[in-house]
Amino acid sequence: MTGADPGLFTPDSVTWQMHGDPMMWIAGIRALYLQALHPRAVRGVMQNSDFRRDAWGRLMRTADFVGTTTYGTTEAAERAGARVRKIHRMLTATDPDTGERYGVDEPDLLLWVHCAEIDSYLHVLRGSGFRLTDAEADRYIGEHRESARLVGLDPGTVPADRAELAAYFEKVRPDLAAGAEAREVDDFLLHPPTHPLLVPVREVLWRRVAQLAYASLPPYAHELYGRPAPAPATAARQLRLTGLLLRRVPARLRWQLPPKHILRAMARLGPGARPAPYKLGR
Repeated sequence: MTGADPGLFTPDSVTWQMHGDPMMWIAGIRALYLQALHPRAVRGVMQNSDFRRDAWGRLMRTADFVGTTTYGTTEAAERAGARVRKIHRMLTATDPDTGERYGVDEPDLLLWVHCAEIDSYLHVLRGSGFRLTDAEADRYIGEHRESARLVGLDPGTVPADRAELAAYFEKVRPDLAAGAEAREVDDFLLHPPTHPLLVPVREVLWRRVAQLAYASLPPYAHELYGRPAPAPATAARQLRLTGLLLRRVPARLRWQLPPKHILRAMARLGPGARPAPYKLGR
């Protein structure tokens, strides 16, 4: 549709094509596992919400934010960012060891959450068969300086490519630990509250999803959590197989799930805005 607002990323971005992939859900769970390993960051979550009762809400709010900022109008994306920044400004956490009280919007904490998400999206999608060249992966990371800006970060302080992202994780690793809060997140992701009649479904389906997300973490994360993971080659095969299976579900059917960001973007911009991996590399 001529003249319609394409939003912050536009249909020409790597982000536009990637974020329509069904493996984003597994990547989001991997991001939760990784984010929980930063004691100050996970403390901010646990002290400001009932994580066990609201974890699904948190995951859905994150998915809605990603969908809005990727496929929504510029105004909708800026409004979503302003809402996140306002909420973060009001929240604090306390270090139980030192008594220090700090804001959850500290740049170091926001940067950790951002980098854990971007690394997870990129790692899971590429590992599951979504074809990206190294240059496109770098473009993707650079594009997300924009989403970092929306949550309150200075884009100039945010990794812009794979080398900078790897250097960031190397720098932050000494600060990571699997404390009580991280283990609570791990326990929740393996045993989420479920209606008694649905427990068998949880054991058969959900646990496999959570275990796949866990298996895709870097080896140092497995060491910190202290529980075993499949060999890297096995985890890689599982990722590829899951990607193959999920991508067989017709995209139009997947995109019918609320809140339908992609379908609304296509209605606004026309059918040519449909996300598709083959559009990369043109």
